[in-house]
Amino acid sequence: MLKTPESKFNYLINYKRSQFELIRQVDIKKYNSIISLIEKAIKLKKNIFVCGNGGSASTANHLVCDVFKRVSQNTRLKPKVISLVNNMELITAISNDIKYDKIFSFQYENLRNTGDLIIIFSVSGNSKNLVELARNASKRNKIISFTGKNGGKVKKLSTINININSTNYGIVEDIHLSLMHSISQTIRINNLINKTKKIEL
Repeated sequence: MLKTPESKFNYLINYKRSQFELIRQVDIKKYNSIISLIEKAIKLKKNIFVCGNGGSASTANHLVCDVFKRVSQNTRLKPKVISLVNNMELITAISNDIKYDKIFSFQYENLRNTGDLIIIFSVSGNSKNLVELARNASKRNKIISFTGKNGGKVKKLSTINININSTNYGIVEDIHLSLMHSISQTIRINNLINKTKKIEL
């Protein structure tokens, strides 16, 4: 049986230790405020737009899955969550015929309503298409962002931002995903119809 070299195993331990230390630095007040904003938007039947690039696009789509499906189970919540990264035909049409920087903002402008919420995932916080969306949306709707490194321009344009101060994109994206999971599960637990049902942690 092959054994994992000690040096490689140590990298995994240090990787997870870094994640834990960074999660401990998350501002609990901001975390709770994000839960309240998302919960309020759902109860008021407002749109929740989500987006990101690359791995962050995956996290955005994962949020749609968890909030749309899981949060509505055994609750009276009916989330209206819309991913701005799902329609490849539309994204390539906007990119080709208008401008790549507008692939998210163009969709938002055509779908937005008063009281809607925008959630952005980005390691750098400086992707032009996300900054373009944040600039447009900040004038009309509240923005929640999860960023890495120093947060970039998206952090400055957001209503509430949780920044993971790391340049390791894997660590940042993993923490964003963990935060998304814990937030969606907390919202569900807060709104369970059958409070006596066993909750899996």
